[in-house]
Amino acid sequence: MRINCMCTANIQPATSQRKLLLSVIREAKGHLDAKELYRRASKRNASISLATVYRNLRFFKEQALIDERHFGHTRSCCYEMKRSEEHYHLVCRDCGHVIEFESPLIHKLVAEIRRKNNFDVTRVELCLEGYCHDCKKEEKPLSKVT
Repeated sequence: MRINCMCTANIQPATSQRKLLLSVIREAKGHLDAKELYRRASKRNASISLATVYRNLRFFKEQALIDERHFGHTRSCCYEMKRSEEHYHLVCRDCGHVIEFESPLIHKLVAEIRRKNNFDVTRVELCLEGYCHDCKKEEKPLSKVT
């Protein structure tokens, strides 16, 4: 576990609750919000509090162990383990289902933007909203893309 490999000025112990929360995030099939993380973790350790969850999520973000995502109007912030490869998200506006995907076209677009604008892109976050296969069976009006 990486949490013991921190700057010596701010060493934080790898507590059992911290290990549990990281374990729950790793095991999650998808993205978890803080309340869902709390629900799952408290099943395994009843002494964990929601405040502890929020405190540790902030700590994990500061240590670059997790990413915080904001998925449009359908969901609150969600968390996932930091991954080395860039990936993007499709979010269903009805059910909130999140589908992760990778695309070489986005990599090409970023390279072109860097070149044309002499701009150093350090992060790309793409979230496309629409309707998943199950939800689009019901006809939806096409909303304006922003």
